Amino acid sequence: MTADHTPGQNRVAGQTAIVTGSSSGIGAGIAKELGAAGANVVVNYAGNRDGADAVVRQITGGGGSAIAIKADVNSEADVTAMFRATVHEYGTVDILVSNAGVQKDAAFVDMTLDQWNRVIGINLTGAFLCARAAAREFLRRGMVPERSRALGKIIFISSVHETIPWAGHVNYAASKGGVMLFMKSIAQELGPQKIRVNSIAPGAIKTPINRAAWDTPGAEAKLLNLVPYKRVGEPVDIARAAVWLASDASDYVHGTSLLVDGGMALYPGFADGG
Repeated sequence: MTADHTPGQNRVAGQTAIVTGSSSGIGAGIAKELGAAGANVVVNYAGNRDGADAVVRQITGGGGSAIAIKADVNSEADVTAMFRATVHEYGTVDILVSNAGVQKDAAFVDMTLDQWNRVIGINLTGAFLCARAAAREFLRRGMVPERSRALGKIIFISSVHETIPWAGHVNYAASKGGVMLFMKSIAQELGPQKIRVNSIAPGAIKTPINRAAWDTPGAEAKLLNLVPYKRVGEPVDIARAAVWLASDASDYVHGTSLLVDGGMALYPGFADGG
C-alpha cells in the first residue's frame, strides 16, 4: 500500500511535524495549518510558553493533535531532548520546519559580537542542529510508504534577504544567505536517501517581529513600495506553502527556495527603468 496522493485537506495525515519557533508569527501559522492538514504538531518555543499553549489549543480544538516543547535551537542538548520527546510522544518525526529566527539590528560599524553571534546562532546554527537531528531520525526510522513517498521532509524558513542585501541588518542577511546554501548542500547530500530538503523565502509578512513596518497606514504604504503585488503577506501565505512542500503533492521539488513575497525579489525600484 502506498500513500494516497489525491489532493485534499489531509495531505500530511498521520505524519508528525516539528515546527521551531512556532509560538507566534509565521511559525504559529505553519503549525496551525499543518495541524489542520492532519499532522501531529510539536509547537516549539524558547520563551513564550503562553503563545505556544495557545497554538496547541487551537490545533487540538480543531480536532488535531499537538504538544508544546521548550527548546533553544542553538543548544545541541535542547534539540536532542526535543527530538527525543517527540519520538516518545508520537513514535517518530516525518517533517521538520526550521523556522526559529531572530533579528538584532545595528549599523555594521556599531554591531557587537553578541548581536552577530546571537543571530547566526539561532538562524543558522539552529537550522543545522535541527536538520541534523531530523535527518538522523528519518534514517533511523526508515521508509513508511503508506505515509509518504519521501523518507522525510525538511523545510527551512529563510527570507528574501538570502539574496537581497540589507544594510543595517548584515547579521540577519548573512544568516539567511547561509541557510540558502546550507539547504542546497544538504539537499544534494540527502536526496539519494529520499530526504527532501527545501526552503521558503518570505517577503514582507505581518508578524510581531516587524509590526512597526506595517501597523500604521503610512508605514504600510511605504512598505508596499517594495511589493509589486501591493499587499503585505500574512502568516497563512507561508503556512500554505509549507504544507504543500511537506506533502507528496510536491514530491519532485527538492533543493529549491520558494519565494513567497508578492514580487519583492523582483527589485521593484527598477519598475520604471531604474
